[in-house]
Amino acid sequence: MLVSESWLREFVKPDIDRETLLHQLTMAGLEVDGTEPAAAGFSNVVVGEVVGLSQHPDADRLRVCEVSVGEPDLLQIVCGAPNVESGMKVPTACVGAVLPGNFKIKSAKLRGVQSSGMLCSQKELGLAESSEGLMSLPANAVPGTNIREYLELDDEIIEVDLTPNRADCLSMEGIAREVAVINQVEWHPAETKASVVEHDRQLPLYIHSPEACPRYLGRLITGIDPAAETPIWMQERLRRSGFRSLGPLVDVTNYVLMEMGQPLHAFDADKIDHGIVVRFAKQGEKILLLNDEEVDLAVDSLVIADESRALALAGIMGGRESAVCDETSNIFLECAFFSPTVIMGKARQYGLHTDSSHRFERGVDPELQMRAIERASGLIVSIAGGQCGPVTESSNDTHIPNRPVIRLRPSRVEKILGVSIDRSVMNSILERLGMSVSVRDEETWEVQAPSFRFDIAIEADLIEEIGRVIGYDNIPLNDISMHSVLAKSPEARVPSDLLKESLVGRGYREVITYSFVDPDRLKKVDPGNEPIALENPISSDLAVMRTSLWCGLLETAERNLNRQQSRIRIFESGLKFLKTADGIEQKKYLAGLVLGTVSDDQWGEKAQSVDFFDAKGDVEALLQLTGFRFQFVAKQHPALHPGQTAEVLGIDGGHVGWIGVLHPELERQLGFNSHVVLYELDEAILCKGSIPEFNPISKFPHVRRDLAVTIGDGIPSASIVEAMRQEGKGFVTDVRIFDVYRGPGVESGRKSVAISLVFQDSFRTLQDSEIDSLVSRILKKLETKFDAKLRD
Repeated sequence: MLVSESWLREFVKPDIDRETLLHQLTMAGLEVDGTEPAAAGFSNVVVGEVVGLSQHPDADRLRVCEVSVGEPDLLQIVCGAPNVESGMKVPTACVGAVLPGNFKIKSAKLRGVQSSGMLCSQKELGLAESSEGLMSLPANAVPGTNIREYLELDDEIIEVDLTPNRADCLSMEGIAREVAVINQVEWHPAETKASVVEHDRQLPLYIHSPEACPRYLGRLITGIDPAAETPIWMQERLRRSGFRSLGPLVDVTNYVLMEMGQPLHAFDADKIDHGIVVRFAKQGEKILLLNDEEVDLAVDSLVIADESRALALAGIMGGRESAVCDETSNIFLECAFFSPTVIMGKARQYGLHTDSSHRFERGVDPELQMRAIERASGLIVSIAGGQCGPVTESSNDTHIPNRPVIRLRPSRVEKILGVSIDRSVMNSILERLGMSVSVRDEETWEVQAPSFRFDIAIEADLIEEIGRVIGYDNIPLNDISMHSVLAKSPEARVPSDLLKESLVGRGYREVITYSFVDPDRLKKVDPGNEPIALENPISSDLAVMRTSLWCGLLETAERNLNRQQSRIRIFESGLKFLKTADGIEQKKYLAGLVLGTVSDDQWGEKAQSVDFFDAKGDVEALLQLTGFRFQFVAKQHPALHPGQTAEVLGIDGGHVGWIGVLHPELERQLGFNSHVVLYELDEAILCKGSIPEFNPISKFPHVRRDLAVTIGDGIPSASIVEAMRQEGKGFVTDVRIFDVYRGPGVESGRKSVAISLVFQDSFRTLQDSEIDSLVSRILKKLETKFDAKLRD
C-alpha cells in the first residue's frame, strides 16, 4: 500500500521526523518496504497563464503563446501541444529551469520564432508515465506560484507491506490510527456530514443471499454535471496512492477507498432495470467486466444484478454495461459489506486482483458503510453537483461477524513478553486501539475488539497488540535460562544433511522448486501417475501437485542454460504427492540432475560429457552411506532413454528409485543440446543405515585370482558380482570387474567379463587347494545360474 506522508499528517500530527515514523511503522508490524519522492526533482517551474495565442508562421502544428508568470513582461513560448488554449493555466518551465532527467530549459528559436521557456505536461514533470497534452491547472491558480508548492510535491510516498490479517490498515485512517496509538496523540478521522436529501427516489433492494451480503446500502444521486472535472488536489492524492484519475465519479469512490478503506461502486442509474438484486450467479450466466473481459460466472460467485442481468461481480469489479461514462448524469452509489469467505479466492479464480477484492477478502469494517456512503455523496455533490436521495439500507445483523469477548490475564502478558508492564499502561494501549476493556478482578480482564479488527480472537492476539505498541525494540533482552535434554539419535540412521553434504562434496548445488508444476510437463515426465489438481492454482502452468521431482529440476536446468551455465549438477530433497486408495500419500525423495562436462575446463585432461555412469557413481556414493548393498537393474521408464535406464533395487528386491538419461524425444522437446542424466531415490530408504562393525585387518596374506567368463549380453554384471560374493561368503573379501569385451573370439549375443577376486581369511593362511575349490564352486554357480562359461 502506498501512503502519502503529507496526507497522513493531515489525520495525525506526531512530533517526529520521517525516519522515526518509518521505524515506528515497521516495529508495529506495518513493514515499510521503501520510500520515494512524490515527484521527480525539477526547479524553476511556476504556474503560467496563456493570455495570447497565435499560429506559428512556418509550422502548422506549432503555436506561439504569450504567457504570464506573475512578472511585468510576458513570456513568448512556442508550443505544439494539441490542448493549449487561451486562458489556460499550465505549469511553465522558465529559462534556466531543470526538468527531470537533467533537461535544461534555454531560450532558443523554434522554426525561426524565439521561445523563452516551455509549457509542461505531467510526463515532462515526472508526474505520469504518459500524457496526451499539457497539464491543465485550476482557474484559481495564481500565475508565478512555484508549482512544487502549489501541488505540494515536496512529499514522500511510503510503501507499506501489510500482512493479510491487518486489513484495518488498508486506508489512510487505519495507518493514522496506528501512528496515533504508538505516539499517544489524538488523530482526526475524515469529517463526514449527512447529505441533504433533495428527492425521494429510491431503487428497491432484494437481498437473496444475506449470509453473503449482510449489509447493503445504496443511494440515487441525480442531476450530476457530466462535464465536471476532478479537482487537482484529489488527482494528486490518488496519483500518490497508485490510482489514475478516471473522472470525478470513479475518482471519488477510489478516494474514499483509500481514505477509509471502504470500497464503493457507482452504477449509471439509467442503465439499471427496475431495482438491485444481490444473489449468486445463475448457471451459464456471463458478464462483461470493466476491463472488457467477458467471464463465465461460477454459481458460487456473488453478483449485483438488476431484474434482467448481472451488473457487477460483487466485491471485485463492476460490469461494462452499467458503468458510468462521460454522459452519465444519474448514478446509483453502492456501499456494502460482503462476507470475506464469499469473496475470498474469487478474484483469483477469474484471473483478477482489484483494490476492492483485496480489501473484501481480508475483511472490511461492517460498521463503516453509512459513514463511507455519506462521505462519498458529499464529495460527489461538491465536485459534480447533483441532488441526493435517501440512503436505502438492507441489514441482517444475524450474519454480521460477532466480536468475541476475550479473557486477558495481565500476568500472562508479562510472562509472554518477559517484561513488567503497569496495568494502567496495558489498559491505555487496549483502549487507544479501540477495544473495550472490562476489569473483572486484578487477574482477569474481559476485552472486546472493535469491529474493524477481524484478527483479534484469542488472548495471544491481545498480548501481541500490547507488545507491538510498546515496541519490540523497547522490550529488554534477557538471557533465557532453561534445561535442555538432547534427543536420542539412532546410530543406524543416516541424516538427510549427510546425504546432501555428500552431493555438495561431489560438486552439486541444492535447489528448492515449487511443489505444484505444469500439468503438461508432468504428464511427459511421469505419465503413469495421475496428479492432484489444485482448486485455485496461482497460474495455469502451476496447476497440479508434483508426482516427480524431475519437473522442477528440468525447469531449473533450462533457466540456467538460458543464462549461459553449461555445466549443471543440481539436486533437490522434497515431497512427491501420490494418489492412493486411502487418499493422498506424501513421500520424500532425493532427486538429482547432471548435464554438461564431467569437470570444469582444465589443462590436465580433455573435456568429456557426463554419461549414465558418472551419475551412477554419485548415486552409489549415496547408497554406500547406508552400509547396505543395492543393485541396478536395466528397466524401461517413459521419461528415460530406453537403453540407458536402470531401476535401483534393494538387496531384497524392493524399489528404491530410478536413474537414467533423459529420453531423446523429451530432450528435443525441452530444447536440451546435450544428454541430461536424472535420478530419483526414496529418501526414507537412504536414511535407513546400518550400525558399523569393526573388523580387524587380517595379518594373513590375501590371494588374488582373475577370471574371464562369457555370459549373455543382457545379464547385468552386478548380478555376477553378487552371486560371487554369496558363494564365496567368508573368504571372498573383494570382487571387482575390470574389463568387459564384445567382439571377435566371443559368441554373438554374449560378452566377456573380466573379474578379480580377492581371497583372505582372518585366522589362517588359505591353501591353494582351498582357493581352487572356491573358484570351482563359484564358476559352477555362475554356470548354473547364468550359463556362464570360463574363457581360455
